[in-house]
Amino acid sequence: MTELAADDALALKREIRAWALCRGFQATGVSQVKLSADAQRLNEWLALGRHGEMDYMARHGSKRWTPAELVPGTLSVISARMDYWPADSADTLSVLEQPELGYVSRYALGRDYHKLLRSRLQKLADDIAQRIGPFGYRVFVDSAPVLEKPLARNAGLGWIGKHTNLIARDAGSYFFLGEIYTDLPLPPDSAVDDHCGSCTRCLDACPTGALPAPYQIDARRCISYLTIELHGPIPLELRPMLGNRIYGCDDCQLVCPWNKYARLAGEPDFRARHGLDASSLVELFGWDEATFLARTEGSAIRRVGYLRWLRNIAVALGNALRASRDPALVDALVQHAQHPSALVREHVAWALGQTGGAPARQVLDKALRSETDTGAIQEILAALAAN
Repeated sequence: MTELAADDALALKREIRAWALCRGFQATGVSQVKLSADAQRLNEWLALGRHGEMDYMARHGSKRWTPAELVPGTLSVISARMDYWPADSADTLSVLEQPELGYVSRYALGRDYHKLLRSRLQKLADDIAQRIGPFGYRVFVDSAPVLEKPLARNAGLGWIGKHTNLIARDAGSYFFLGEIYTDLPLPPDSAVDDHCGSCTRCLDACPTGALPAPYQIDARRCISYLTIELHGPIPLELRPMLGNRIYGCDDCQLVCPWNKYARLAGEPDFRARHGLDASSLVELFGWDEATFLARTEGSAIRRVGYLRWLRNIAVALGNALRASRDPALVDALVQHAQHPSALVREHVAWALGQTGGAPARQVLDKALRSETDTGAIQEILAALAAN
């Protein structure tokens, strides 16, 4: 443990807040490391299987809710907030209302936040070390088993809303969180009271019913999980509910009254890149893998890989086709009807069945003769029946 007198610790905490502002964070707070109630909620959630394929959520046991087990000697956790809503991006609701456009969650429009926040937190730790000398710490940004939202809540940065995201009374919920686990005995801040009241707008707005009750989420139905975390086929019954959302979803936050206080990001790196705030689905579906890799370099989007990117867009194209029967959408889908990936072929076949009409039927008939994947065959047969 790094020794600090009580008055020195309080003064240092004030300095940390000032340094953090200079490093681009909008708020910081300090929490103690007791998370027993949150551990119980996590384990109940895991027991219900609501984490889906995110097996990593069940790993590491008590290290996830006992910071001193993850980083021995940890006495305090510094939580930091950085706002991400991109300035000058296309109007969100307008994009969602245009089926032929692809909707990307606004946090992912700019550069990947992991490296940026980690670098800023490291600089903040350097500031501390320059002031007091070497001390024990470790920086985290979605990079280890850390209960970041409960820690941030306990640090006074906000409360966990009914949609399970953290909400700051003066800044809404469009922000990233990062942590410094430290052996400094810093005085903790007080947790913030819940201010959701009787509001259920987030629950009512969820397109797939992924919020079965206040403060509960079933990731298996969440569009962010389906388009980012899920590796296999998107469940049939949920595909129409995705609309044109091809990477993540913001609906539960868009309707939250507290986001009227949300602030535009001050970081240029969070601005939308390559027109992804309002791109045509047909254009995006036309990217080859090299283009995908080039356009998503340094972006969080790259983590889904090219095949899941095509899977997601195929579903969105099918939903757009059901709404408009635009021949251009059929033409785009036909280009990937015999893609090397069975995952892509399956979702393209489903999309053509939404319905692509006679041109789609001709392509599907041909595809059926050479198809060997069971899932793709089932989708082709269903699409042929629909056409």
